[in-house]
Amino acid sequence: MSEHHGQPAERPDGVPAEEPSGVPAAHEAHGLSAATVFDALGAEYERAFAGSAAHRASLDRLLAHLAPGSRVLDVGSGTGVPTARRLAAAGHRVVGVDVSPVMSALAARQVPDAEFRCGDIRELPWADGEFDAVCVYFSLLQMSRGEQSELLGRLARAVKPGGRLVVATVPVDVADVSAVFMGQPVVVSSFGEEEFASVVAGAGFAVEERHSVLFTPDHPAGTPEPHLFLHGRRI
Repeated sequence: MSEHHGQPAERPDGVPAEEPSGVPAAHEAHGLSAATVFDALGAEYERAFAGSAAHRASLDRLLAHLAPGSRVLDVGSGTGVPTARRLAAAGHRVVGVDVSPVMSALAARQVPDAEFRCGDIRELPWADGEFDAVCVYFSLLQMSRGEQSELLGRLARAVKPGGRLVVATVPVDVADVSAVFMGQPVVVSSFGEEEFASVVAGAGFAVEERHSVLFTPDHPAGTPEPHLFLHGRRI
C-alpha cells in the first residue's frame, strides 16, 4: 500500500468514533480501498509529506547499516520519493511495491533506477532471504491488525538473517475505525507504541531503535499526527 496515514474520526467529546461490531466489512462499507485513495491523491501525497525530516533521518540510519548494492524491498513505495529515490541513488537495488497504479507509474518515472510492481503486498510471493532489508513506511494503516501482524511475519522471512527492517506508523490504539485522510474516507487500524514494538518483535525482528515525532502534513486538511519509526534487525 502507498505510504499513508489517517487519524480516526472523533465524536464531539474527542473520543475516537469506534465502528460497530461486524468490522470485517468496514473497509468496503465505510472507506475507500487503498488503491482508490492513492490513485486519487497521486503527487499531492508526496507534496504533503515531503517535508518530514524524521523520514529522511530514518533513511540515513538505514543507509548506515546497508552493505553496497543491497537488495531492498520498499513496501508501499508510493511515488518513489523519498524512500526509493534515496536508496537507489546510494547504489542499492530497490524493488518497490504499491497497490496504486497511479502511484506506481509516478514512481517508475521519478526513480528509473528502481523496479516498481503494482500489486497487493499481501498476495505477492517472496523467496526466503530474498532481501537484505525491507522498508515499511506508513503502509500498514489500511490493513486490519491481524493482517499487519501476518504481513510483518512474511516480510521477516523474506529478509536475510541479520538483515534490516525500518517500519513507520501512526501509533494510535484503534481497530477498523473510520477516518478522513486528505479528504478521502478510509478505515484505519493501528497499535499503540509499545504494542506495535511487540508486534514487530514477535514477527522476528530485534527492535534496536525507536523514534517518535509529531508531524503536520503540508496540506489544507493536514493536522498534527504522531509518527513512530522503528529500526530492527532480522533475528
